[in-house]
Amino acid sequence: MKKSHVATLITFFLLIPATLYLGTKLSGRTYYITGTLIILELMVPFFMAFEGRKPQARELVIIAVLSAIAIAGRVLIPVPNFKAIFAVIMLTGIAFGPETGFMVGAIAALGSNFFYGQGAYTPWQMFSYGAAGMLSGFAFGKGRLPRKSWLMALFGFVAVVLAVGPILDSMTLFLGYVKPSPEAFGLVFVPGFAHNCMNGLCTAAVMLIFGKPFLGILNRIQVKYGMLE
Repeated sequence: MKKSHVATLITFFLLIPATLYLGTKLSGRTYYITGTLIILELMVPFFMAFEGRKPQARELVIIAVLSAIAIAGRVLIPVPNFKAIFAVIMLTGIAFGPETGFMVGAIAALGSNFFYGQGAYTPWQMFSYGAAGMLSGFAFGKGRLPRKSWLMALFGFVAVVLAVGPILDSMTLFLGYVKPSPEAFGLVFVPGFAHNCMNGLCTAAVMLIFGKPFLGILNRIQVKYGMLE
């Protein structure tokens, strides 16, 4: 396994959860600090993915462009709980790897909240949205899964419903909005399931219809310029 992949897993399972926990213990608008720390932590595996060479400006520009497209996928679609942001993040992870997918997901969550409003939930969204890009990057990287439209759509639905959504739903427990108890788990995760299914269906639909063309564009850019290899 590549060193950058190991660093990504350490960041996902250890560093970011520790940062989120620290954020719950501080008072005030600590989500700005927590969000900044998450971005800094994600930069380590992202730059490790370049394996010793310096990233070119055009490689950083594509990250900014993909983040902007993901933000638009959340902000410009007026239908509640039916956003294309997860599909864009996952396709980024499939095309450029888990490190880039994780980074774009976190940036997209932070950036889109400048339209919806920042809050204590922002770092949790950065964590869960970034997880979407990381999971897809690992699942489809190195030919582990074929990049077929129906399979990417199915993966997108399952990932949102069973992983990305529950990570975000757990914020309610850890931020103290409800006291942890068996009843609280039901109150948090059962209503959240319907919400996650809606997002999962949107993700699946976007990946089914636009997944292959979008990946084709990203792959041509990657081959032409040797980007994010």
